Amino acid sequence: MNSSMIRPLTRINMEKQNLDQTPQEERASPGGKFHVMQKHLSLAIGGKKDCGLERGGHPFDVSEVRIPAGKTNWPLHVHSKQWEFYLVKSGKGLVRTSDGEMEIGVGDYLMQTPGVAHQVINQGNEDLVMLVIADNPAADMIRYPASKKYFLKPSRVMFGELGESVEYYEGEE
Repeated sequence: MNSSMIRPLTRINMEKQNLDQTPQEERASPGGKFHVMQKHLSLAIGGKKDCGLERGGHPFDVSEVRIPAGKTNWPLHVHSKQWEFYLVKSGKGLVRTSDGEMEIGVGDYLMQTPGVAHQVINQGNEDLVMLVIADNPAADMIRYPASKKYFLKPSRVMFGELGESVEYYEGEE
């Protein structure tokens, strides 16, 4: 290889972190149906949440997602723009979509496309742990079919079908 083609490490914008040292964010609904813990890996190395490349974010977001036994990650929802890739690291569960249901377990992976309602339910006796990689569109509108509400990214505004402000888990449990 031609030495002029090798870039010195000092010119590469690279940051290293360790999964075990990455902080974990925990979210649970008031009634306990929804419970998820996430390690936002891309944010830990300088990414910006829900803003896309146009606003200084990474081209994709990476998280380690942990769903406790018997819990569901999020209310059933539909992204208008965002794609998500799931890789199951441990546990087992069920992916519920507007197209049907699919059992998942260790080593399974799948792609969730925009326009398809989805959620993950842990049906096992241990935590369901997945690596989730999502593209990072400049904007995304998320619709929640059961509660008829919407969430806008990057503004992070939640509103009902009549435009009123609502809480995230309202109408979901």
